Amino acid sequence: MCGIAGIVRTDQGPVDRDVVAAMGETLRHRGPDDHGVHVAKGIGLAHRRLSIIDLSAAGHQPMANEDGSIWIVFNGEIYNFQDLRRALRPHHVLRSRTDTEVILHLYEDYGLRCIPMLRGMFAIAIWDAPARRLVLARDRLGKKPLFYRADEQGLSFASELKALLAAGPPPDIDRIALHHYLTFQYVPAPLTIFKGIRKLLPGHLLVHEDGKATDTAYWSLQYNDKLVRRSEDDYLDEFRSLLDESVRLRLISDVPLGAFLSGGVDSSTIVALMSRHLDQPVKTFSIGFADDSHNELPYAREIAQRFDTDHHEFVVEPSALDILPTLVRVYDEPYADSSAIPTYYVSELSRRHVTVILNGDGGDELFAGYPRYALTALDRFTDRHLSWRRRHQLMRLLAALPDGVPGVGRVRYRLERGFAPFSRVYLGRICYFHPFEKEWLYTPEFFASVRECDSCELLDRWFAQAQARDLLDRMLEVDTRTYLPDDLLVKVDRATMAHALEARSPLLDHRLVEFAAALPVSLKIKDGEGKYLLKRAMRGLVPDGILNRPKRGFAVPIDRWFREDCREFVRDTLLAERAVDRGYFRPDRVRHMIEVHQQGQTNYGSRLFALLMLELWHREYVDGWQGPARR
Repeated sequence: MCGIAGIVRTDQGPVDRDVVAAMGETLRHRGPDDHGVHVAKGIGLAHRRLSIIDLSAAGHQPMANEDGSIWIVFNGEIYNFQDLRRALRPHHVLRSRTDTEVILHLYEDYGLRCIPMLRGMFAIAIWDAPARRLVLARDRLGKKPLFYRADEQGLSFASELKALLAAGPPPDIDRIALHHYLTFQYVPAPLTIFKGIRKLLPGHLLVHEDGKATDTAYWSLQYNDKLVRRSEDDYLDEFRSLLDESVRLRLISDVPLGAFLSGGVDSSTIVALMSRHLDQPVKTFSIGFADDSHNELPYAREIAQRFDTDHHEFVVEPSALDILPTLVRVYDEPYADSSAIPTYYVSELSRRHVTVILNGDGGDELFAGYPRYALTALDRFTDRHLSWRRRHQLMRLLAALPDGVPGVGRVRYRLERGFAPFSRVYLGRICYFHPFEKEWLYTPEFFASVRECDSCELLDRWFAQAQARDLLDRMLEVDTRTYLPDDLLVKVDRATMAHALEARSPLLDHRLVEFAAALPVSLKIKDGEGKYLLKRAMRGLVPDGILNRPKRGFAVPIDRWFREDCREFVRDTLLAERAVDRGYFRPDRVRHMIEVHQQGQTNYGSRLFALLMLELWHREYVDGWQGPARR
């Protein structure tokens, strides 16, 4: 696991070695074991290494082929690299046991066709000097991040935003990205919070040559190519085989490894299967809260005792909010998933004992584990059978409602939702600030700058792009392409890498993901039970009490903290003069949100957290910017 960065110049002019080195230095936390820089005509590459496979100096990067014509920097793990190594043409001279060198020679043998051959998680940059071509590639599910900025002068790229800022002050804020952040709690790809900087999408290649950058998809997940109909037991056998293989592959390591254990179905499954393959107790790590309504430590302990793991715990207190400025620096752009707090702490705890961690990420998106996937009959009816007559009647009613009357925005939204396309219904289930709330909260000036861009239309577009025929599969497809890589995988990547800890996700092996997509929906939700096939596959191995308990998620007691221990911190931060002067939000309405939340009248905890993280991000990246050396 590593950090990568680099610059290519269109005019083939000299690249400043100090700038490239500074880009790499900002990524020290991702790779504290080794570092390297390569600068040549029109190209500069930087690398930070966290040694996992082949701890020798032979794994040093940037790495070149035998004649120095092809160079690579690589972040990730390729789990089938031994098989690919055997498939290389015989003339190659291999000098290490690393997957990096295998990728390098695969590119020589197969060109861009080598990328779909890789099984694992990766962000790759390959410099092909004879062709004057830079190739960037990101893994299928988006486990490893890759940012880039392209203009007429060339292209720069990096594992994190902070490395792209190493050459100077941040670009202007992208207000549309900020607008979407308040809806989704993250900035959706390919946008970033900065104008002109983009995220490479999962499953995509970007090739820069002749002064042009071309972005293409090399993989997409297919939900309509269903498996040949067979018995449920046959599906179970194939699933168990795929999952067991995926876990086994992710146990290959030259350094100690363990597992995150929440006590939920997914992490318990991974720990159970790890226990089968390891000849010593699995090291497990769990986070809890003093607030019993959010504490899942008893369930984690049950699994730890069942499989006799070497178990470690940490209890998060309200003082954990002191870590928020650090999280701002870790995530680089506004990010409001409050479960980043315990994820950061469990990563810190784990790194004291291991260098590699396995987790249960992806189970909900593969097998429909979230409560929102349990559709009602009305949802299906609304999506398919709403007549034009009813739509017309609704629009006339909405037009008759007066503006400026308290509560009208909410009524209009509810009426629209009642007869809207399903994407609008779904937005109501996943969004943080609803459209009417943002309009109510924004200053007139800020609203005027974003009013032409509707986050609802963004979700409409995602659903329109989803090819799945069944409504449940369409939801899973949208979440797998957006929420999973832009929120959940970002959360884990940044929190683990902040502590030089490599995270591996067996449930997100692309072969397993393709199998899940091709399953009949009746094996994902059956008789109202989500994760049906996964749970049935684990019966007899994972305790029934774990498999049958309702999903709780990695929830944080933000609501109570903001009413009690941290009430003054929230008020002082969001109503400070510099927060008001940013001109985004009406201060009287921010004050209203704080007051009604702290009085217990309305629950605004998650929305106040989004505003809080946005303000703290501004203080770090706008008010107090002193360059990447501060990180």
